[in-house]
Amino acid sequence: MTSPTNLLVLPTLSLYIHIPWCVRKCPYCDFNSHATQDGETIPEASYIKALLSDLAQELTSVSGRTLHSVFIGGGTPSLMSAKGIGTILNFVKANIACEDDMEVTLEANPGTFEQAKFAGFLEQGVNRLSIGVQSFDNDCLHALGRIHDASQAKLAIAKAQTLGFNRINLDLMHGLPGQTVQQGLMDLQQGLAFGTDHLSWYQLTIEPNTQFHNSPPNLPDEDILCDIQDQGQLLIEAAGLSQYEVSAYSKPGSQARHNLNYWQFGDYIGVGAGAHGKVSFLNTGPMQIERRVKLRQPKAYMAAISPLASSHYVTPQELKLEFFMNALRLEKGVLNSSYLAQTGQSLTSVESAIFSARQAGLMMPDRLQASPLGWRFLNDLLHYFE
Repeated sequence: MTSPTNLLVLPTLSLYIHIPWCVRKCPYCDFNSHATQDGETIPEASYIKALLSDLAQELTSVSGRTLHSVFIGGGTPSLMSAKGIGTILNFVKANIACEDDMEVTLEANPGTFEQAKFAGFLEQGVNRLSIGVQSFDNDCLHALGRIHDASQAKLAIAKAQTLGFNRINLDLMHGLPGQTVQQGLMDLQQGLAFGTDHLSWYQLTIEPNTQFHNSPPNLPDEDILCDIQDQGQLLIEAAGLSQYEVSAYSKPGSQARHNLNYWQFGDYIGVGAGAHGKVSFLNTGPMQIERRVKLRQPKAYMAAISPLASSHYVTPQELKLEFFMNALRLEKGVLNSSYLAQTGQSLTSVESAIFSARQAGLMMPDRLQASPLGWRFLNDLLHYFE
């Protein structure tokens, strides 16, 4: 009799490319980003050389697989030249099979300097922009330490649309320092007016190892936060976007394919300073999942023959929490069969936790999906899988 584990296939594969530099480190940012000094140019050629070497090493572990999506994040990837981005993407396409309509996303700041490169990015193969607007209110932008203003943000979106970027994500935050309900909703209204196909809308959180953590700003109280969230949801729905993940909204068929692969517990190669990756293997035994982390400091990364900082195989206990931390962020969750397909572990290994969560009214009965109550109290739900 054939074992269920013998019927497994490898998950969908994506590629994350990290560009670590930015003009100025924002006080809320806990990503691996490094501010350039005044007048300093980023070492683009040296970094690309290191990236391609890193990627070549990674590709040996995914031989024969097809790439589903590419996401170039940071930092501020739009500090790179269009030619540099093209060099990276050409190397990718020459060395691994890619889906015909592969999604290629690049994060971009709305500043005038980056806007001038949008046409080049499109020409070089980027087909989706994620524009870090954060707010259309200049006072809020100043409080966030952003280097663009509202007019530049609006010009950047309009320019991207005019150039032919059909897929654009707008990144907006709420619960900003001193923000009122009216300001929060006005940001949404201005963003939605552009009619882009995707919106990332999320509340500012204060993370450790950030300037805001060391010197906390004056944030709105819970009543204001709830009013912005509740009234904002209505505005988004009225604009024809549906929420499909905790902070992601899209028009039909325009979900972020790359991020969906994360949330569905797919595989992804991570290259670049501080990048994380997850790669599954099917050998003669059960599925194994390896997590890899690259050196964080750009200079150390560029100097290394092998930029791998650490790697480990995920234990069954770790898999349980990691899988549900991702899958339960999705509004519709995932099929019951996804647990075996994506982890190599039988669903029976987590049945008791699922049963308890369903008894508490936090999960739906027929899928691996949070109930409306569970989605609202997601951290409480995840405790069942620790």
